[in-house]
Amino acid sequence: MVGGGQLARMTHEAGIPLGIRFKLLSDTRQDSAAQVVSDVVVGDYRDLETLRAFAQGCDVVTFDHEHVPAEHLRALEADGVVIRPGVEALLHAQDKGVMRERLRAAGVPCPRHRIVADPADVERFAAEGLGGAAGESTGFPVVLKTVRGGYDGKGVWVVGDAEEAAEPFRAGVPVLAEEKVDFARELAANVVRSPHGQAVAYPVVESIQVNGVCDTVIAPAPGLSDGLSGQAQEMALKIAAELGVVGHLAVELFETRDGRLLVNELAMRPHNSGHWTQDGAVTSQFANHVRAVLDLPLGDPRPRATWTVMTNVLGGDFPDMYTAYLHCMARDPALKIHMYGKDVKPGRKVGHVNTYGDDLADVRERGRHAADYLRGTITE
Repeated sequence: MVGGGQLARMTHEAGIPLGIRFKLLSDTRQDSAAQVVSDVVVGDYRDLETLRAFAQGCDVVTFDHEHVPAEHLRALEADGVVIRPGVEALLHAQDKGVMRERLRAAGVPCPRHRIVADPADVERFAAEGLGGAAGESTGFPVVLKTVRGGYDGKGVWVVGDAEEAAEPFRAGVPVLAEEKVDFARELAANVVRSPHGQAVAYPVVESIQVNGVCDTVIAPAPGLSDGLSGQAQEMALKIAAELGVVGHLAVELFETRDGRLLVNELAMRPHNSGHWTQDGAVTSQFANHVRAVLDLPLGDPRPRATWTVMTNVLGGDFPDMYTAYLHCMARDPALKIHMYGKDVKPGRKVGHVNTYGDDLADVRERGRHAADYLRGTITE
């Protein structure tokens, strides 16, 4: 696996019961996954020769992020290295402009968008409107995104006029403009697809963001009709098949106030919106990603409980962790804590907790209390 973050850490954990030997390319030996994987290569994933040396002896190479240069992946594939997902699929998670155009061509609903050249072009985009006519303008605000490299709210701006639109262009990479969608909430459809086309779909979840970072995921999404739920799953399965995805695919969605679904982002790896599956599904997203990239039969994605809630633990003023564990575990013996071994930085994802049960309000409260106590926000 290329990348040493928490996704690699939890994917490695899922492979242990199957006796799968795991090799890691990590930036440092202090990275989350490098702390627990025995076979670690420290190196730069942006260097082709490092990648070539790392791939020797690997049956399959997969990823915990989308940032490996596409030209390097093509070179590895030309060398005969098995890469899953392959470069042609992964490109759509690396480049938002490419993703938007491919989804549009496939008939998948997305926000109105186009690549813009400068702040004046952003102003023209705002005036174009849904039908391309100024009279139908959605106007400002407009969402601007760098086409590569953004995550957790980074590389994304909501601008109110052309003057505010100057900042994204300073990065020196293409900028994608999108209409600011009037959405009721954010959803995520997680699916897994194997090389021979077997696929499974998890229940559609609601994803609650705070300051651009995922805070809480509720599985299944409360109040979502069977029709919209099925539409979201079918959309994700269609995207996985159209793009030739192998492994886990997360499709982040807007549910609009008028009852439509629009695709926001794609991720071709285990995803924060699927962390609830570790304790809340028969087969976790991590286990199914491992099965998929090794072309093993996929596991059952059905939920184990009526409700499962994942709550992220962000960096803050941590209390002594032993004392925090004593409190949280004694207060809620059913609580599942997953910490990543990361250095604490304000706002950084350092862990998550999973809670489950039949009463959604109770399940949410238990998750919120544990996450806040582990962060140090509350002390009782």
